[in-house]
Order: sequence, then structure tokens, then C-alpha cells
Amino acid sequence: MTEHLFSYGTLQNQQTQLELFGRTLDGSPDILSGYKKATIEIKDEAFLAKGDEQYQQTLLPTKDKNDFIKGTVLELTNEELLLADKYEPENYKRIKVVLESGKEAWVYVAVDAS
Repeated sequence: MTEHLFSYGTLQNQQTQLELFGRTLDGSPDILSGYKKATIEIKDEAFLAKGDEQYQQTLLPTKDKNDFIKGTVLELTNEELLLADKYEPENYKRIKVVLESGKEAWVYVAVDAS
């Protein structure tokens, strides 16, 4: 079964996809309304040990349709989605959203951001 994951950050990078999933993912541009970006500090040592930046973007819900995030909706398998879960910092969680295209997709947000 195909899952959709909305990426607004590093998972859009083909090199990251190759390293994590062993392939590049199919994807298309999309928009998530009612959210804005915020920068948070990552303290997850395992995440930082991979060479990722200490300060990362997360999404904050605003419920204001004038706030939106441009990104890519990626197509991946359930197994790949579980790999993405392991890739993200420990203080991120995956939530379901509806994109401007009408697609339902998962997106990662900081635990204290939603």
C-alpha cells in the first residue's frame, strides 16, 4: 500500500532518500495550509550523530489559511514510512494532514508543536 508523506525539509533531498530508503522517491509539489515553520533545537544525540543540524525546522499549527508551507508529497511504502520514523529526531511525531491537492498525507512535527 502506498503512503503519502509531506516533506518540507531534508526528506526532499535525493541523497537523503538514497541513504535512507535505497532509492529516490516519487513525489510532487504540494502545499499544507494552516501551518507555519518554526526553528527548534534538536537534542537527540543519535540524530545529531548522523551529521544533521542541531537546529531544525518544524511546523506550528495556526489554523489560519493564509499561513502555508510549500513542500513535496512523497510516495513510499509502509515499511519506508517506518524507516522515516526512525530517521526523525526523537521529539518529532507523525500526524495526518490534508494537503491543498486533497491528498491525505503524514507529516512530522515536533511533539510540543501540535
